[in-house]
Amino acid sequence: MDMDRVPRLSRRRLLKGAALAAVPYALLPDARAGAHTASVDYPAAEWRPASSSNYTVSARPGAYAIDRVIIHVTQETYADTLAIFGNPQKKVSAHYLVRSADGHVAQCVRESDIAWHAGNWTYNTRSIGIEHEGWVDRPAYFTDAMYEESARLTAAVCAEYGIPRDREHIIGHYQVPGTDHTDPGPGWDWVRYIRMVNFA
Repeated sequence: MDMDRVPRLSRRRLLKGAALAAVPYALLPDARAGAHTASVDYPAAEWRPASSSNYTVSARPGAYAIDRVIIHVTQETYADTLAIFGNPQKKVSAHYLVRSADGHVAQCVRESDIAWHAGNWTYNTRSIGIEHEGWVDRPAYFTDAMYEESARLTAAVCAEYGIPRDREHIIGHYQVPGTDHTDPGPGWDWVRYIRMVNFA
C-alpha cells in the first residue's frame, strides 16, 4: 500500500468523530425517519417489505374498517413469494407470509395499508391477507408449525380489530366474490385452524 496515498485524519476530524460518538442515540435522527414501514405490526414477524407498487397506502382502520382475515396459499415457495411481492411488475402482495417448515412469519405490508391479495377491491380494503407457503394439492406443506404460528397471528389480528374468530370473518380466498382462486384448498383443516385461533 502506498503510504503517501493514505488519507490522514486531521485533529478537527478526529474531534468531530469523538463528539458525535458522545451524543446519546436518542438525540440522533432516526435513520428510518419517514419510513414507517420499517417496523412490524405483529411483534413475532420479520419485516420483508413488498414493493410500494404492489399495495395502496392507506390509514386503516380509520379510512376503512378491518373486519376479516383472508387465508391464502401461495402456490410458490416462501422465497419466491417474497420475490414476487418485491417485484413492482407483479401488482400483488399480502400483509403476511407464513413459512411451511417452521411457521416463520414475514410482514410484507403494514396493516394500515391495503394489500392487493383478494382480487376484489372491497375485500382488500376491509381485510388482512395472510399467505401460507405451499400448494393447494400438497397438504403436507400445512405443517403443525405453520398452523400454530398462523393461528397466533390471526388471533392477534382479530384481537386488534375486534374481529370475531369464526368462519364468517376468517375466510378462504375462494370465498371472495368474483375470485377464480381455490385456496387454501381441501387440504386446509378449517375446524382445527379455527379452534387454534380461538385458543391462541
